[in-house]
Amino acid sequence: MPRFALAACLAFVCALTGCGYHSVNSAVHLPKTVHTLAVPTFANHTQSFHTEVSFTNAVIREFTSRTPYKVLATDKPDTGDAILEGAIDKFDVIPLTYNIQTGQSSSYLITIGASVKVVDSENRVLYENKNYSFRQQYQTTQDLVSFIQEDPAAVQRLSRDFAQALVSDILESF
Repeated sequence: MPRFALAACLAFVCALTGCGYHSVNSAVHLPKTVHTLAVPTFANHTQSFHTEVSFTNAVIREFTSRTPYKVLATDKPDTGDAILEGAIDKFDVIPLTYNIQTGQSSSYLITIGASVKVVDSENRVLYENKNYSFRQQYQTTQDLVSFIQEDPAAVQRLSRDFAQALVSDILESF
């Protein structure tokens, strides 16, 4: 019986220590020597217009509001302790539903793929993710008099989602 109790205690202790929980910032990818983060405009490898600007601005806003880092929006990346380099690698718009009366698409799915790398001043990779992918559905207006192009608003929403996920990934490492 004592062996069973000892084994049960050992299993319980192992379960508690291996649960994966940790305090915030205990697994931050950025070292303590990083105080300024340079964020140049993302590269755009797609045919989308100004998507890279929306994503860059959202990342700058998110880092500024959630972290103590001084964020430099600059295309001179050598000014920061670390550089966040990003790229828009995929931009797809696919029709989802059709209006049976007009035969036109009435909703679309927009998918944006991005990659991010954070390097320090000595060009060592501190964080990298080449596979960010975000999707957003949006409706089109059928009334041509009050037509509003909805895809830029979808890109704005996707850029906010991307920035939140990126900053969380870098700070919390989950």
